[in-house]
Amino acid sequence: MGMKKRFVLDTNVILHDYKCLEYFQENDIFLPIVVLEELDRFKKGNEQINFNARAFIRELEERTDNNLFTEGVSLGEGRGRLFLYVEETMHAKVCKAYRVSTPDNLILSTVMTIMDKYPGEKVIFVTKDVNLRMKARALGIETEDYINDKVKNIDIFESAQRSFEDVDPTLIDKLYGSKYGLALNSFPFADEIVNNECFILESGQHTALARYDAFSERVVVVNKEKRMGIEPRNAEQTFAMEMLINPDIKLVGISGKAGTGKTLLALAAALSQTKLYKQILLARPIVSLSNKDIGFLPGDEKQKVAPYMQPLFDNLTVIKHQFSASSPEVRRIEEMQNSEELVIEALAFIRGRSLSDTYFIVDEAQNLTPHEVKTIITRAGEGTKVVFTGDIEQIDSPYLDSQSNGLAYMIDRMRGQKLFAHVNLIKGERSELSELASDLL
Repeated sequence: MGMKKRFVLDTNVILHDYKCLEYFQENDIFLPIVVLEELDRFKKGNEQINFNARAFIRELEERTDNNLFTEGVSLGEGRGRLFLYVEETMHAKVCKAYRVSTPDNLILSTVMTIMDKYPGEKVIFVTKDVNLRMKARALGIETEDYINDKVKNIDIFESAQRSFEDVDPTLIDKLYGSKYGLALNSFPFADEIVNNECFILESGQHTALARYDAFSERVVVVNKEKRMGIEPRNAEQTFAMEMLINPDIKLVGISGKAGTGKTLLALAAALSQTKLYKQILLARPIVSLSNKDIGFLPGDEKQKVAPYMQPLFDNLTVIKHQFSASSPEVRRIEEMQNSEELVIEALAFIRGRSLSDTYFIVDEAQNLTPHEVKTIITRAGEGTKVVFTGDIEQIDSPYLDSQSNGLAYMIDRMRGQKLFAHVNLIKGERSELSELASDLL
């Protein structure tokens, strides 16, 4: 158990995870009053961050009594107490260092006051703001990131699908000759394989692309398939296409750096399966730049979000260019757009809907929180397939990183589930120049 600690929470921890009070075990939690004031600014709106603010405020109200400001209220059996801390004046050390009474500095002032009140005891400030952690450490405050939903097994995003060398060549021949694949226990590495995992079998010059089918419980050959004019250019893309066109696998995570073809493959796979789904939705979260909301942009809602959605339209254009302008494929794509069978939209406009018989692609998923990803997946109705694509090294949100973003969290938690598959793309295929820049710059 160790020494009991006292944690002071920043606003962004609550906006990231409104259930955060449940994860501090026997330790006490302090909320500076300025945190409530900041939550009040976020309570209106339809984004996940607004929902989190409202949900936390409701939970706090249920726990509120007169002791919240003095002795604290119990968080449950075997757990610590919750305090709402009201400070009347700025701490002298904070005033001297930072002078301006910003919300961040007021929170730091509260932390310093709590440290003075409990000398010799461990007081820890928890925030997802890297800059604020640096400011806190400059004052001698012990600080941590909120790590409850951080991914520990980050290695799965640094390498391609596994290769097994020195495989018995007769086993590879049997696999190619078998219509329904081979039993997993036919292979010496059977205990290492998880559901729907793709891998390469090697025996000298003899190789095979294979995967373990969790539904048939057999290892099957993966063949390269061209869909809507888009042909996989390497083994990883071949594996990705296999997962994207498999109707049994309802949730797919495609990770990889820029130029590896994540979104293009997903869109091509979706357009090649229009008979299986009533609608194709392609969406991405909007991360506003320079701390400005899209409300600052001119035009109506669609005009405001159009610049953010342009990369998705670019992928659609690439597919159209695989055919002549008058081809049946291009006409069908345009018909789908006009009838809203194919919709490219900001993620904010899709949240809250119940999606049935839909192929739903969520691009740039690394900019989502774990709660946002969960909310999206739980909207999936019967016949819906959800695909998340993203690069965990290119995160635009100031409060997420490669270990705490929703894409990494989802892939880590879902790994091994029968309905889920993950493929990590390593080799860039956009162009030789793009690959060189991605590796060296």
